[in-house]
Amino acid sequence: MAVGWHRPTKLVIDTQAIKENVGNEVKRMPKGTELFAVVKANGYGHGAVQTAKAAREGGATGFCVAILDEAIELREAGFQEPILILSVVDVSYIDLLLKYDLSVTVATQEWLEQAIEQLTHIEPQKPLKIHIKVDTGMGRIGFTTSEAVKQIVELVQSEKTLIWEGLFTHFSTADEKDASYFEKQTHRFQEILSVLFELPKYVHVSNSATALWHPDNVGNMIRFGIAMYGLNPSGHALPEVYPLNPALSLVSKLIQVKELSAGEGIGYGHTYITTANEWIGTVPIGYADGWLRHLQGFSVLVNGELCEIIGRICMDQCMIRLPRQMDVGTQVTLIGHDHGEVITMQMVADKLETIHYEVACTFSERIPKEYK
Repeated sequence: MAVGWHRPTKLVIDTQAIKENVGNEVKRMPKGTELFAVVKANGYGHGAVQTAKAAREGGATGFCVAILDEAIELREAGFQEPILILSVVDVSYIDLLLKYDLSVTVATQEWLEQAIEQLTHIEPQKPLKIHIKVDTGMGRIGFTTSEAVKQIVELVQSEKTLIWEGLFTHFSTADEKDASYFEKQTHRFQEILSVLFELPKYVHVSNSATALWHPDNVGNMIRFGIAMYGLNPSGHALPEVYPLNPALSLVSKLIQVKELSAGEGIGYGHTYITTANEWIGTVPIGYADGWLRHLQGFSVLVNGELCEIIGRICMDQCMIRLPRQMDVGTQVTLIGHDHGEVITMQMVADKLETIHYEVACTFSERIPKEYK
């Protein structure tokens, strides 16, 4: 997809905010704990390489991604820190895991046995680094019993081509007020730890929510994700334990302003009809950019004033009702601060009846990113 460098719509990413968010968490961590910045999904839509650089400046000592290609992107950008791939990688790509010195998640015994077979043929100079995933109640990937984990550990330790670098789980309700299920998952993980005679270099259970609201949990590494970008993992459910600084703003400009008389339809489907003489502004962003049709009726900021999105959002443009005539080229703030007012990504998520994670990841590659 072509990037729209020659139109005024852009994402502005404040890398200083990312640095500060990471730094604030690093200050809270117990001695001996490391922070790995989660930059999967193109840095939650913020840009993986640039956000990884900012996180490193803030004190991150490693990175987490979701897929092999994301890890390779970081390596080819010059990052030498540990990189953990949190999902399953097909065993046919073990040569790339070794080439780029990547750590990989092991979720089944079958995968590990196939990997050992592959390594026998490759005869690597360095062993493959693995993190064993425990499913304590997420129902996604990982081993579910102490016996299975103990067996897989014994298998790993018997192979010279493998290094057991990590053991981890993921909490599904760490961002909720009711901690009962969180405590159940914690208990299950602790049961597994109790049957192991030794532990790997990294034991990690803390995502952003766990790090913020359950800082005394087990482990010596934090997987710092959404909070790194200045967004509250719980949405509205739990208050931030320290200020999180949102890193992303979305801005554009008015490309046409016109006055229409009463009774004129706006947009596809004739879903909005002017009730009097109204000033209408057109903004060059639409659902092809990730500014979705369900945002009709939401508002944006123009000179600090809320202006409603009227009519259906088009693929490439949307229309807003202006309080008065304004100049073409006037900035429109869709997310961010403008003259003392603010539209947050959480507000956008609330309108879409979703979470801000999804909003951040929905913006398309067509919107250029400007880093400051």
